[in-house]
Amino acid sequence: MSTVELYHVIDGPEDAPALLLGPSLGTSTDVWERNIGPLAERFRVIRYDHRGEGRSPEPPGPYEIADLGRDVLALMDRLWIERAHVGGVSLGGMVAMWIGAHAPDRVDRIVPMCTSAHMPDAPWAERAAAVREAGSTEPIADTVVQNWLTPDYAAGHPDDRAWLRGLLLASPAEGYANCCEAIERMDQRDELRHIEAPTLVISASDDPSTPPEHQRVIADLIPGARLETIDDAAHLANVQHPDLVNDLIIDHLEGR
Repeated sequence: MSTVELYHVIDGPEDAPALLLGPSLGTSTDVWERNIGPLAERFRVIRYDHRGEGRSPEPPGPYEIADLGRDVLALMDRLWIERAHVGGVSLGGMVAMWIGAHAPDRVDRIVPMCTSAHMPDAPWAERAAAVREAGSTEPIADTVVQNWLTPDYAAGHPDDRAWLRGLLLASPAEGYANCCEAIERMDQRDELRHIEAPTLVISASDDPSTPPEHQRVIADLIPGARLETIDDAAHLANVQHPDLVNDLIIDHLEGR
């Protein structure tokens, strides 16, 4: 499958080290909004939307994680970026790991967060069928969003919950479904052993979508990887605890 020109947003000095950040399934570049300030002081941050999601093109399926990864490499080529740090939350983390395993010469350091190398047991087929039938992500919105924030945080921050639900509702149904099926078919466990870049795996203690044991598998398979767990956080730890996530990312990318 040919690559697509991903929608992206760039922040930070043009001559700073490049950092590509991918969003979670059902969100967009906006999911990193709270992290950009401190990161852009040190890096040239390129946030992107996956194919079929956000404001990126929506080519016909099926999609594979490899397709999403090649899209990001093509984006690097268009921006004349030879090497970069790569990271992402959820689906963005899956793509970052694929790039690390398949294009090691393009990667400096990797930060996969709240993600998995293999998760076929989640109800991907049912979720894809539901959004296709409805023509929108509305039928699965409440179920999905409740996994993104801890219950206490969501109750105390209704505006955050509404904002995230809006991001999900804006996700194109067919693109979302194709990404669901790509995750269902994904198995990167053997590939992770080929990652050479220094890797920080970030876990969230209360993540029901990709529980901490998923990140433990990743950290055990990537040579030399370090695992850090954020307490009192659900699937979108970067939204709930942006300062903690920023500190971890900066320390890792600066080699501390």
